[in-house]
Amino acid sequence: MLRDRTVHLLLRSGVAFAFLYPAIDALFDPYSWIGYFPKFMRGIVPDAVLLHSFGAVEVALALWILSGKRIFFPSVIATLMLLAIVLFNLQDFQVVFRDVPIALMAGALAVSAYRRSQSAKASDDQRLHV
Repeated sequence: MLRDRTVHLLLRSGVAFAFLYPAIDALFDPYSWIGYFPKFMRGIVPDAVLLHSFGAVEVALALWILSGKRIFFPSVIATLMLLAIVLFNLQDFQVVFRDVPIALMAGALAVSAYRRSQSAKASDDQRLHV
């Protein structure tokens, strides 16, 4: 049980770090990050607004994942966001390739949370029928 919780904490910490670092670093070096947005997203609002709004979403998502509360939803969102970053930046795959294993980590968190919720439902159902 302790080992499972430790593994879960390590996965959550790794995924959260992958969302916190870009959001924080974008405050100091925005030009290193704005280029990862697809062209169709740029120009709708000023680049700084786009970048830092996305950063706020990243921070919120990272904190939610770190909290471990209702982890299924933020894990699915994180998985989809990371895969989208990779897909929209295939020309930079030598840089964004690291997002693939992080997306898989987030996916593992989602699968784990889903299994736990199904196990909890089954236990509740058994108690009701006894």
